[in-house]
Amino acid sequence: MESVRIKAYAKINLTLYITGTAGGYHNLDSIVSSVNLFDEITLKKRKDKRVFVTMCGMGSEAILEDSNNAVKAAKLFIEKFSTDGVDITVNKNIPMGAGLGGSSADAAGVLNGLAKLYGIKDKESLKLIADKTGSDTRYMLSGGYARLFGRGDTVKDIDGKLKLNILLLVPDENVSTAQCYSEFDKCGVTGGSSDFAERAIINADIRGLADGLSNALMPAAVSLSGEIEKCVNALNEFSPLAVNMTGSGSGVYALFENKKLCAEAKSRYHGSARAYMLEVK
Repeated sequence: MESVRIKAYAKINLTLYITGTAGGYHNLDSIVSSVNLFDEITLKKRKDKRVFVTMCGMGSEAILEDSNNAVKAAKLFIEKFSTDGVDITVNKNIPMGAGLGGSSADAAGVLNGLAKLYGIKDKESLKLIADKTGSDTRYMLSGGYARLFGRGDTVKDIDGKLKLNILLLVPDENVSTAQCYSEFDKCGVTGGSSDFAERAIINADIRGLADGLSNALMPAAVSLSGEIEKCVNALNEFSPLAVNMTGSGSGVYALFENKKLCAEAKSRYHGSARAYMLEVK
């Protein structure tokens, strides 16, 4: 095998509680799910140890190689397993700066692709490499429903089959993650638990999950971006089960009871934000 193609799926946060701080980082209790929005990654073997990356779409061409998690993941993999290098092409479909985990998804996709390309079966080593590239990259290696703790590097899989119908709005105005956390620290309250939402997923209780959706960073993000507030207001006009934000923004989504209601809401939305109909992957 000389090349491989991988789909790197985005995630959304169904809950995000900040339970405290440690070592200069915020500790989280967050339930996430992968969704059917993905970057396409192609990896081709090289005859040397070098790593080259080509980024296409969503403004990703401006990402510097030194700050590209896909490159970092590849170099760590090559160092750990003493393989040859790789040429990487990432066709981005996941909006950047939207709280969808695109950077971590790309890093995880590269690790999964290189493992397939070079026949590596050591999943524990892949997880340790993932931890060095981003707080939620470990989760992104497998996706699905999961509950994340700490910085996101402690992963508890959730056995859930609950189908979700989501309308995601992504405004053009991004919110800095660091600035959002800083704003939260000024006025936010730590604590909370994802127990209720986890039970709802396990019991396939869509209305229970809707009641449990939460994001502690949402007030901070709204205070920093009028565009996020506009998206929240627009989604509430469609009378969904619930409206929530993913990550530190800027993506905001509405949860609907079925696909028909979700599609109707998308057809009626005429704002400036990009709109995506999503389902759990």
